[in-house]
Amino acid sequence: MKKSIILAVLVLCLLASYVFLMPSRQSLVSIGMGAGLALVMLVHYVVSASTKKTKVKSAAFWLPILSLSCLFVILPIIFGAAIYFWGAFSISTWVLLISLTMTMYYNFLNVPLAIYQKIQEIKQFNSPGFFPSLTVLVPSYNEEKVLKRTLESIIESSYPDKEIIVIDDGSKDMTYRIAQEFINRGVKVIHRPNGGKATALNHGLLFARGEIIVIVDADSQICKNTLVELVKPFRNPEVAAVAGNIKVINRHTILTKCQALEYIASINIFRRALDVFGSVTVVPGALGAYRRDTLVGSGVYDPDTLVEDFDVTLKALKSGKIIQASTSSISYTEAPQTVKDLYKQRIRWYRGNFQALWKHRDAIYNSRYGFLQRLSFPNIAISMLFLPAAGMINIVATIVIIIRGQGIVLVPTFLFFCFLQFLLCILALHLDDEDKKLALYTPFLLIGYKQMCDFIIIKSLFDVIFRRNLKWTSSQRFGAKVSKKALS
Repeated sequence: MKKSIILAVLVLCLLASYVFLMPSRQSLVSIGMGAGLALVMLVHYVVSASTKKTKVKSAAFWLPILSLSCLFVILPIIFGAAIYFWGAFSISTWVLLISLTMTMYYNFLNVPLAIYQKIQEIKQFNSPGFFPSLTVLVPSYNEEKVLKRTLESIIESSYPDKEIIVIDDGSKDMTYRIAQEFINRGVKVIHRPNGGKATALNHGLLFARGEIIVIVDADSQICKNTLVELVKPFRNPEVAAVAGNIKVINRHTILTKCQALEYIASINIFRRALDVFGSVTVVPGALGAYRRDTLVGSGVYDPDTLVEDFDVTLKALKSGKIIQASTSSISYTEAPQTVKDLYKQRIRWYRGNFQALWKHRDAIYNSRYGFLQRLSFPNIAISMLFLPAAGMINIVATIVIIIRGQGIVLVPTFLFFCFLQFLLCILALHLDDEDKKLALYTPFLLIGYKQMCDFIIIKSLFDVIFRRNLKWTSSQRFGAKVSKKALS
């Protein structure tokens, strides 16, 4: 844990040291404002979390929202304007620095929260076992290449007296026959006409007997202690759902290694930060647990978006309950191995995210939704709108700077931000006890892979706005296998 804290302090110190690259009174004031606003936000949220208040009774909730807006919108503009009027750079460089500053503030604001969450997690790791009745639902559609290993990993998990139900959603391959092979090992198999994942889950829920409902995708393999760790937060009766820790199985190519690093250094850091406030926004379909009463009370799964997991999580948060994340409950999932398959996966994710955000847009202005309204929704908006736009601005500004023959200016700036991102990745890998070699792929999270994802996000937004081609798309399965050592 000491190493994590040292890394976090080093990262934040290097971020603050950026002022020395732009030595001016204006930039010093701008960075100071950023640090001050970040501190106000962190203190406000931590104090609010400690009081366990989920409803806002005064106008004070506008303070963190205003701070968040200043931090990610107004402050970078002030910072860039100060540098521009100082006379050091052209207007294109000014625009580039604005977008880079927005991105860096967003990434590094989550660092102290992730460290705090890790400390709390270590304290709770050795807590005694808790074994409520549990049902694992495995929705499946054309999963013949992966289903067998998934079921074997669930059966071999150490949770006592678990119920396992496979819902074959009208598969056209050998999925149903493979599932039937496990009937003698206590697995229940349901076959129904194809109706989509949400409908399949609702159908499986009718047969489930467990107090806790665990969802595992048919292409995911869980570890031996995954289910035991996943249910521990349910000791708190206010916890409605728990998100598992998703890792990539097939780390064989640059593309899959970039996804593995993204899951750990971006998605997981963000989830750790939200876990501090019990306001995790996505309980992933690859591994997630809900109280049965929560699913039934919120109207179960709706088929009106492409991301049933995000939608049902938002519904649970709006009920005023707590949603946690368990980074010690691990599920290994198969990542797309080609750009085409990655596009199919992400276009569904991002289209569905925008659909769910629009469906639950009342959370933007309704203060009774607590941290969902004050923290989670603004963070989602920043990651889905501001940051992709900033990424596109970076590309345009960089091209303009190079055309004007000022490309040499970009070299120290890029190297500095790349080093910061590298340290952030090392920190995230250390927190997750992961292979540090993945950090070598950090440059792709800044150039190449990031721009591809930003483009898909922006395209998804326009697809949803103009209602274009909003159908389920999925990547090809290859049947990757997790080693027994990793699952133990």
